Amino acid sequence: MAQNVKVWFDKEGDFLEVRFSDKAGFMRETDNDAVMERVDEQGKVLGFTVMAVSKLDKSHPLVAQLASSG
Repeated sequence: MAQNVKVWFDKEGDFLEVRFSDKAGFMRETDNDAVMERVDEQGKVLGFTVMAVSKLDKSHPLVAQLASSG
């Protein structure tokens, strides 16, 4: 099944946002200080935000544990 993904980069705010759904949700912390996840009330991941993109260590991939999508 195909799924649409929306991606925004805010150069001024220095963050990248990825959304899998436009459903209402809230942001919460992940195990990585640079990543916040957007989840609904059941905990399903709706998207995520990467903050301070320009300051990330470009020599290593960014890794974060997101909540279960179920």
